[in-house]
This record gives sequence, C-alpha cells and structure tokens, in this order.
Amino acid sequence: MRGSRSMILLLSVGILACLGAVMVVEAEDPYIYLTWVVTYGTIAPLRKPQQGILINGQFPGPRLDCVTNNNVIINVINKIDQPFLLTWNGIKNRKSSWQDGTLGTNCPIPPGRSFTYHLQVKDQIGTFMYFPSTQMHKASGGFGGINIYSRARIPVPYAKPAGDFHLLLGDWYKAGHKALQKTLDSGRKLAFPDGLLINGKQKGIKFTGDPGKTYMIRLSNVGLSTSINFRIQGHKMKLVEMGGSHTIQVTYDSLDIHVGQSLAVLVTLNQQARDYFIVASSRFTSPVLTSTGYLRYSNSKAKAFGALPIGPTTDVSWSVKQARSFRCNLTASAARPNPQGTYHYGREKIVKTLQLSNSQVKIKGKLRYAINGMSYVNPSTPLKLADYFNIPGVFDLKSFNKRTAGAPAIFGTPVIAALLHDFIEIIFSNTENTIQSWYLAGNDFRVVGYGSLKWTPAQRKHYNLVDAPVSYTIQVYPNSWTAILLPLDNKGMWNLRSQIWPRRYLGQELYVKVWNNQRSLYTEYNIPKNALLCGKARGKHV
Repeated sequence: MRGSRSMILLLSVGILACLGAVMVVEAEDPYIYLTWVVTYGTIAPLRKPQQGILINGQFPGPRLDCVTNNNVIINVINKIDQPFLLTWNGIKNRKSSWQDGTLGTNCPIPPGRSFTYHLQVKDQIGTFMYFPSTQMHKASGGFGGINIYSRARIPVPYAKPAGDFHLLLGDWYKAGHKALQKTLDSGRKLAFPDGLLINGKQKGIKFTGDPGKTYMIRLSNVGLSTSINFRIQGHKMKLVEMGGSHTIQVTYDSLDIHVGQSLAVLVTLNQQARDYFIVASSRFTSPVLTSTGYLRYSNSKAKAFGALPIGPTTDVSWSVKQARSFRCNLTASAARPNPQGTYHYGREKIVKTLQLSNSQVKIKGKLRYAINGMSYVNPSTPLKLADYFNIPGVFDLKSFNKRTAGAPAIFGTPVIAALLHDFIEIIFSNTENTIQSWYLAGNDFRVVGYGSLKWTPAQRKHYNLVDAPVSYTIQVYPNSWTAILLPLDNKGMWNLRSQIWPRRYLGQELYVKVWNNQRSLYTEYNIPKNALLCGKARGKHV
C-alpha cells in the first residue's frame, strides 16, 4: 500500500512538472492593447488651416513604443468619409501578411467601421513608422513613429541613452489628400511641395537634454517624394541603427534619409550650454526646402545664434559615398543573441534574379508609373484573399514574367511567384533623372551595391558580401542601379512598392507571393477571425 501511494505521488509530481514545463513553453509574450480613432481635424503646419487626418486627435499620430516579441493589438476605428488602412513600414509581421495593411492583403476599413490589427514584432528591434496606405491619405497625416526596444537581457552595442526622441521628417502640401488625388487622377503631376515638416511643424520644434549626456535621436522620412538631409548645429551624430539592425558606429555631420527610411543616431551634448539649430532640408531639389528646430540644453541661457549648418543640396555623388559607408555590425546581437551563426548572406547561392525598372508612362493619354512597363491596378478583391479562397480571375503568376524595361506600357496586377526560402537578387534599375525609393514588405534585405548607368552581371564582383547594411527601403539614384540580396523566409503575399507616393498611387508597385504547398502554422498563420471580406471574397466563410 505504501509503495502504491509512493508511486502515485511520484506520478503526480511528474505530471505537474510536465504541465509546468508546457506552461512555460506555451507562455505568450506580453500584450499591448491600443485603440486608435481616425478622424479629420483642422491643422496648420504651414500656418494655413487645412483638413488633416488625426489619430486620437493627434497630428502626427501617437508614437508606438514596444519591446521585441511584444504582441501589439491595435483597434483602428475609421471615422473619416473614405475607406482606410494603416500599414506598418518595416514591421515584418512574421508569418502573417494578413496584418500588412495594404490593399493587396486587406480589405479597407469602411467609414464607421473598425478593424483590429494583431502585430507581433517578432525578433525585431529598431526604428520604424506607420502611415495610411490607401489613396493619398498619407498626404494629410495619419502617420507616426514606431520604436522597438531590445529585451533587457539582450545587450546593445552602446550605453543606454539618457533619452529617446523620434523625429518625423517629410515634405508637405497645403492642398489636402483629396485635391492631390484629383490632380493625379486627371493625369497631371503634383506641383512642388509647399514645405518641409519636423514632427508636424515647419519651425519651432525643440527637444531638451542635459549637458554631458547622450541621447538617441530616431529619424524617419514620412514624406511623399522628397529625400531629406538632417543635421544639428555644432554636434556630431553617431549612426547606431538602420533597417532594424545595429550598424558600425560611424560619426557624421549630416545624414541623408530617403523617403520611407528610418535610422537612429546618438548625440552627446558636449558643447557650450545654449540652444542649437536643428535643420532638415530637401535633397536633389531646386529650390531647397528647409525646416528648422532647436536642441536645447537644460541649463541653456542663450537662444540659438549663428548661421544654420550647411548641408548638401543637389550633389548625388556625396549621397552615394555616404550610403556606401553604412555597414552592418556583425559582432552585435540583434533581437536575439548574435544570430549570425554559420549562415552568411555572402555565401548563399542566388536562385533567382529579378531586374525591375521604373518608368513614367502614358496609358490612354494619362500619366502613369510602371515597373517593367506594367502599371499596377488594385483589383476589388485583395490578392491575399483571392489566393486563400482560390478565387480565379483576380491575378495570375505569368503575366509579369516576361516583362522587360522596354515593354509597351499596359495596366495589370503583377504578382511574382517565389518559393519559401528562395535566396534572390533584385536589381532596381533607374533610367530616369529623379531619385527612386523602393520598399519590400515582410522581408529585410542586404544592400550590396550601387552603380551608375546599366547593371551587368560583371558588377557582382564589386558587391559587398561581408557586412552590407540591412534595410527594407532602399534608394536608387538617378540613371543608376541598386542591388539587394535577400532570403525569402516569410511566407505570404508581400507588397513591393515605390515609396515615392504619387508614383505608387499611379501604379509603381507589385506583389511577391512567397509560398510552399504546405499549409502549416509553422510557416504562416491562418486567416484572422476578424478579417474584413470584400469583392469576390464577400460572403466567404473564415
């Protein structure tokens, strides 16, 4: 009897221990719950009242702060008069392109309705942003910063800053999104922007720090079409992060931030105690747009004085040289303890090369923009829903395959097919005399080369195959090319688009379907229970 009781006790302890282990393994990462109400409101960033898009009454919208692997639940309530979506620029949405917030993956939120996004910032750190992806809404606001902080037990390659500021830089129009959209719909280009903003203001933005301390300043270009140079009077900036990855720490007097890009620098307040100018100015434009603000020492007794720090204006070679100086810090941990291991992008075999060329075209007498001659048109049914429900006639995987840069301009819904875990090379070729900016959702990549004129396979011998920077948005200089390498390790339907918003609105985008034939939660999450259904997917059972 005593032996039986002992056996039962041992079994009970063993079962409890196993249950405890299961509970530890199954425990979820922390949750953050937010409600964002999208409304119109009067703003005056250029001293002229205009209608803006506000989130919880704020312009710019609230900053989203979270920690690696947090689950972020955001209920977005649309109270404007048009369908609306937010996209999360640089957030990978691991295994869930359902949350990407573009018209190829989501039905827009109708006026008076809501949609709850479930984002998990899985294995990510860094500086990012969100903004509206629908129509030209971005031109009226609805954008904000995202900061993903490293978990406490994961070291970062610098001392903890005394503070953290996120500056949203961007060009701005006095005309609202509806007027700008009407111009584009008529087949005309947008006029030159009316100004440049820092955190929603053209002048007067300021932040304060204590002398002798070091602060992190995060910079995001949330504008429509203009590259921006940023600098601080009398202070150096040490680049420490870009594209969600730690960089080799190089010090700069000024930095170019192209449309859709974000980066983070450290600034030490080691000068005489007073106020100093901060300056953002447009690049590659004439005239040059400028926005100013102030860095204030907490014990300052003098206002900023002297000339504004001078930055580059139209010099392309300066920007190329700076871009080539960016390097990935291979010895630093990222979101996990140093994950480099035996994998290195420079030793992977390329299984597919995509050559993509942007162009300005006319179709049926109206201005459009295209990739390899095909100008994207959004179908009424999101591509992701059509793919999931096997709805025919929405898109095909063949129409874009044989397109080349010189192909006649046509409308289409281009989707590129790729296998999960393919390692691919993309060459962005720009034969126009304006700078381009490209973004790929769901996957970050290595920027391995910049060059002028036409790319050839011989250029591969000049690639940086050692410590190329990680990014998700990359610029392509006028009459030049940029090469990237990436493993497609995130299954889903992912948007590849121009970050130059008028170009994107008029067709300069496509989607990449990353897939395998196995339906498994290990590679892709199921369709969300709250998914909005529209077009040919309306009435389908989730």
